[in-house]
Amino acid sequence: MCGRFSITLPNDAMAQLFEAQPANDLPDVPNYNVCPTNQIHVITQEDGRRLRPMRWGFLPRWYKSPTDGPLLINARGETIAQKPAFRNACRERRCLIPATGFYEWTKDPDQNRLPWYIQPQADQPLVFAGVWQVWEKGDTPITTCAIVTTAASEAMTNIHHREPVTLRPADWGKWLGEDGKGAALLMRAAPSDFLKFHRVAPAVNSNRAAGPDLITPL
Repeated sequence: MCGRFSITLPNDAMAQLFEAQPANDLPDVPNYNVCPTNQIHVITQEDGRRLRPMRWGFLPRWYKSPTDGPLLINARGETIAQKPAFRNACRERRCLIPATGFYEWTKDPDQNRLPWYIQPQADQPLVFAGVWQVWEKGDTPITTCAIVTTAASEAMTNIHHREPVTLRPADWGKWLGEDGKGAALLMRAAPSDFLKFHRVAPAVNSNRAAGPDLITPL
């Protein structure tokens, strides 16, 4: 799963990297503690690539309010095409979600939560597979998204049994529907040598924590 992540890439650099037209209301960066329901950076294909903000927390069309059901920040890749909440978005509204790294937690013998920071081995951004849609049951439409996850690679299983689906640059067009069919084949774990991880201080356990110290190795 992915319940918290960081993004440090400047907005103009993201627009250039993804060859996307940026919106005027993108979230501030850097953000070392992106939390569910925050506005996050998302790349969509809508007559050209767009870099736009979305609420992290997918709202199915039948929700009568944003709190009418579970907070859907992740979508399981194995069942996304069948689940009523996600199946239309999986076919029609896939997106890219850039990040610098993400957090997962283990527990010690006393059940204390121990945070880990996970990032690519190489100096490059992460790009998560995502799905999105507009929720229109409230007074104002809300554009929402979720990160697609899959079973963890062998390297990740010591920390968590799930991980986000990460996409290489050659896969971006296929996930966005620009390069024909085959997006389902991309919903797999990253190679075991793609990610590295280290323990970080428990300050990040708070969703109010901020700053670069959150990702400093403990």
